Amino acid sequence: METPILTELSERLSRPMEIQDLQRARLHFLDWIGCAVAGAVEPAGAALRARPGNDPLSKAFAWGGLGNILEMDDVDKRALLHPGPSIIPAALAVAQSHTTTLAQFLAAIVCGYEATIRLGRAVGAGHYALWHSTGTCGAIGAAAASARLMDLNATQTAHAMALAVSQSAGLWHTRHDPGSMGKQLHTAVAARAGVDAAQLASVGFTGPLRILEGEQGFFAAMCPGSEASEVLANSAEGWVIHDVSFKPWPACRHAHAVIDAALALRDQINPEQASEFVIRTYPDALKFCDQPNPSTVIDAKFSLQHSVAIVMLRGAPTLADFSMDAINDPQLAALRSKVRVEVGTDFELAYPARFGAELACGDLTETASDALGDPENPMSDQQIRDKADMLMQAGSVDAEMRATIITGVLSDDTNLADLSQLLSEALA
Repeated sequence: METPILTELSERLSRPMEIQDLQRARLHFLDWIGCAVAGAVEPAGAALRARPGNDPLSKAFAWGGLGNILEMDDVDKRALLHPGPSIIPAALAVAQSHTTTLAQFLAAIVCGYEATIRLGRAVGAGHYALWHSTGTCGAIGAAAASARLMDLNATQTAHAMALAVSQSAGLWHTRHDPGSMGKQLHTAVAARAGVDAAQLASVGFTGPLRILEGEQGFFAAMCPGSEASEVLANSAEGWVIHDVSFKPWPACRHAHAVIDAALALRDQINPEQASEFVIRTYPDALKFCDQPNPSTVIDAKFSLQHSVAIVMLRGAPTLADFSMDAINDPQLAALRSKVRVEVGTDFELAYPARFGAELACGDLTETASDALGDPENPMSDQQIRDKADMLMQAGSVDAEMRATIITGVLSDDTNLADLSQLLSEALA
């Protein structure tokens, strides 16, 4: 009988890492901190933080919901999921109850991203059509990261991941209710499930190691037309965390390329005199973000039309540009009505390897083949740092604490226990 996929994946997670792998994890850690701190002051964040409990499971759950609230969390475009919101809070919750160095913590993040992204890339379009992959694939990475910090062996780690996958959930129907906070529940549950699974595995609790490829397993039940063996595809190559994108704008990632195109076009036209704007992009962008008349903050973050209107009238989008005040702004509403969307064949063929879009106004056209923050069009380290600083400021963290957190994340001399205590205060 062939070796279970999770057994082989667990063994491959133990391969060596280089300094650049840990450095990359450092940037994702900083990015998550900014997203989580800013999300903590939102209504969904306040509700999550109001839940009692100071144990690792409670912390993983509460923190696990924070990073996704503002739609600025990191994303792997090939897996179509956000790894940071579930993996990093799970690892942080475990680290607070174990003696852990910053380097060990960063290595755990790398392992967690590897497991979640590999599963996410394998599930296929049939899964993504109904399932929120961030939720369904987040738990395996949270378990892998937690297992690494608990110093579990390869067999225990495989069982932890199996137990985590057994709890996978998260339906896209949450997007059909404008008032739903279900997306954040998905990431919170995934974070907690990963910690729970690793804790159980550490004391001998075992899981179904063939949960991915089994006849009644994850792929059979939830991934039509896809093969579980793809989880291990090209797994001898470098760590996949280097492929993950950062998000500069507070909107759904599917709206980012058109935002970039609009920024390139805005200085060439007078938007109020324009008769029409035409967006051409890939079908999933239209499926998730064709919202000509947003009525809520989350609607606006998932609106191509609103994104274009914001850029044309105000420039680079800010958090305030997706507030109810912005949604109800008559000038923005008038401009949204001028925006038409359609599928662009070239962008459809390139997706999901490339998230591209084109914006046309009369004879003028601007194209963004890759959204800012993708590996092909990367944000600089300084831009990532500035983003985290901006988000923490939005979360009411004072300048001194922001500087201390940023310096702590980026320094090799940082005591993780001290840093995590500071983060607990910022997220309280």
